[in-house]
Amino acid sequence: MSVLAITEKNFEDEVLKSDKMVVLDFYADWCGPCKMQSPVIDKLAEERVDIKVGKINVDENQELAEKYGIMSIPTIIIIKNGNISNQFVGLTPKEKIEQCLN
Repeated sequence: MSVLAITEKNFEDEVLKSDKMVVLDFYADWCGPCKMQSPVIDKLAEERVDIKVGKINVDENQELAEKYGIMSIPTIIIIKNGNISNQFVGLTPKEKIEQCLN
Protein backbone atom coordinates (compact mmCIF):
# COMPACT_ATOMS: atom_id res chain seq x y z
CA MET A 1 0.00 0.00 0.00
CA SER A 2 1.27 3.49 -0.72
CA VAL A 3 1.75 6.27 1.80
CA LEU A 4 -1.28 8.53 2.11
CA ALA A 5 -1.04 12.31 2.19
CA ILE A 6 -3.02 13.13 5.32
CA THR A 7 -4.50 16.62 5.61
CA GLU A 8 -6.91 18.37 7.92
CA LYS A 9 -9.66 17.61 5.38
CA ASN A 10 -9.20 13.82 5.21
CA PHE A 11 -7.84 13.22 8.75
CA GLU A 12 -11.09 12.12 10.34
CA ASP A 13 -11.99 9.60 7.61
CA GLU A 14 -8.48 8.25 6.97
CA VAL A 15 -7.21 8.19 10.56
CA LEU A 16 -9.84 8.50 13.28
CA LYS A 17 -12.41 6.29 11.53
CA SER A 18 -9.87 3.78 10.19
CA ASP A 19 -10.45 0.12 10.99
CA LYS A 20 -6.68 -0.41 10.73
CA MET A 21 -3.86 0.84 12.92
CA VAL A 22 -2.45 4.07 11.45
CA VAL A 23 1.20 5.16 11.43
CA LEU A 24 1.54 8.92 10.95
CA ASP A 25 4.77 10.69 10.05
CA PHE A 26 4.68 14.39 10.94
CA TYR A 27 7.32 16.07 8.75
CA ALA A 28 8.37 19.17 6.81
CA ASP A 29 10.02 19.39 3.39
CA TRP A 30 12.93 21.46 4.74
CA CYS A 31 13.74 19.01 7.60
CA GLY A 32 16.90 16.94 7.10
CA PRO A 33 16.04 14.14 9.58
CA CYS A 34 12.54 13.98 8.02
CA LYS A 35 14.14 13.22 4.65
CA MET A 36 16.06 10.38 6.31
CA GLN A 37 12.86 9.07 7.95
CA SER A 38 10.89 9.10 4.70
CA PRO A 39 12.36 5.89 3.16
CA VAL A 40 11.62 4.04 6.42
CA ILE A 41 7.98 5.15 6.27
CA ASP A 42 7.75 4.27 2.56
CA LYS A 43 9.15 0.77 3.19
CA LEU A 44 6.74 0.23 6.08
CA ALA A 45 3.80 1.16 3.83
CA GLU A 46 5.09 -1.12 1.09
CA GLU A 47 5.57 -4.16 3.35
CA ARG A 48 2.54 -3.96 5.64
CA VAL A 49 -0.97 -4.30 4.22
CA ASP A 50 -2.48 -4.68 7.69
CA ILE A 51 -1.85 -1.02 8.60
CA LYS A 52 -2.41 2.41 7.08
CA VAL A 53 0.59 4.74 6.70
CA GLY A 54 0.29 8.48 6.23
CA LYS A 55 2.45 11.59 6.16
CA ILE A 56 1.37 14.95 7.52
CA ASN A 57 3.20 18.08 6.39
CA VAL A 58 3.29 20.26 9.52
CA ASP A 59 3.70 23.46 7.51
CA GLU A 60 0.50 22.79 5.56
CA ASN A 61 -1.47 21.25 8.44
CA GLN A 62 -0.60 23.37 11.45
CA GLU A 63 -3.88 22.64 13.26
CA LEU A 64 -3.14 18.89 13.29
CA ALA A 65 0.42 19.49 14.44
CA GLU A 66 -0.89 21.69 17.24
CA LYS A 67 -3.66 19.24 18.18
CA TYR A 68 -1.12 16.45 18.63
CA GLY A 69 1.48 18.63 20.35
CA ILE A 70 4.14 18.24 17.69
CA MET A 71 7.16 20.22 18.89
CA SER A 72 9.93 18.40 16.99
CA ILE A 73 9.99 16.64 13.65
CA PRO A 74 10.04 13.97 12.53
CA THR A 75 7.46 12.66 14.97
CA ILE A 76 5.83 9.28 14.40
CA ILE A 77 2.45 8.67 16.02
CA ILE A 78 0.68 5.31 15.97
CA ILE A 79 -3.10 5.57 16.25
CA LYS A 80 -5.29 2.61 17.11
CA ASN A 81 -9.09 2.96 17.26
CA GLY A 82 -8.78 6.75 17.06
CA ASN A 83 -6.38 7.01 20.01
CA ILE A 84 -2.61 7.40 20.25
CA SER A 85 -1.00 4.10 21.20
CA ASN A 86 2.65 5.12 20.68
CA GLN A 87 4.72 8.15 19.78
CA PHE A 88 8.34 8.58 18.72
CA VAL A 89 10.20 11.87 18.37
CA GLY A 90 13.23 12.07 16.08
CA LEU A 91 14.59 9.64 13.53
CA THR A 92 13.08 6.24 14.39
CA PRO A 93 14.24 2.86 13.03
CA LYS A 94 11.68 0.71 11.24
CA GLU A 95 12.18 -2.12 13.74
CA LYS A 96 11.24 0.13 16.65
CA ILE A 97 8.03 1.21 14.90
CA GLU A 98 7.17 -2.39 13.96
CA GLN A 99 7.51 -3.55 17.59
CA CYS A 100 4.48 -1.39 18.37
CA LEU A 101 2.44 -2.79 15.49
CA ASN A 102 2.55 -6.45 16.50
